[in-house]
Amino acid sequence: MSALPPRPATRPTIAALALILAGCVPQVTPPPVPTPAPSSTAVALPPPAPLAADWRDWPRTPGDWRYTPLPGGGIARYAGADGQPLATLSCDRAARRIVLTRPSPAVATALTIRTTSTVRALPVQARAPADAAPLVMLDATLPADDRLLDAMAFSRGTFVLEQASRPPLVLPAWAEVGRVIEDCR
Repeated sequence: MSALPPRPATRPTIAALALILAGCVPQVTPPPVPTPAPSSTAVALPPPAPLAADWRDWPRTPGDWRYTPLPGGGIARYAGADGQPLATLSCDRAARRIVLTRPSPAVATALTIRTTSTVRALPVQARAPADAAPLVMLDATLPADDRLLDAMAFSRGTFVLEQASRPPLVLPAWAEVGRVIEDCR
């Protein structure tokens, strides 16, 4: 019996041998990251970021305007993501007036409206909501020909509703606003 001469190693054989040897190297796992012990005290959330000095740089309040035509004049509701109205603009055609309504958890002072051309504070009147919600409805009434309404409809992009101790509403000046105004004129 004669012994066969050894075969020269080929590249695929060397690569396979290297893979086999690499599998023999023990894997090192990092130590687990310790988790903090549960605390009995609540973690305070950071305060909201301050608003920019210029109200035109404030972020728009999330939501959409929806217009509904009614026999006595149209109504536009600005509802948030949860579907709850944040502001309502309604026309009373018979009285030729427009009522701007904002729900509030408490009676507030005047409602200030900011547009690109006008800033004006309006007195509000509180009324109980129709659905017995825990909020008070604050109404600001304007004659249908008031120039503030035009300023709201033609404000560049947005207008703002502000009240003491309430976050401002930055609302888009979309077509629904102008449509309600035109319903009363």
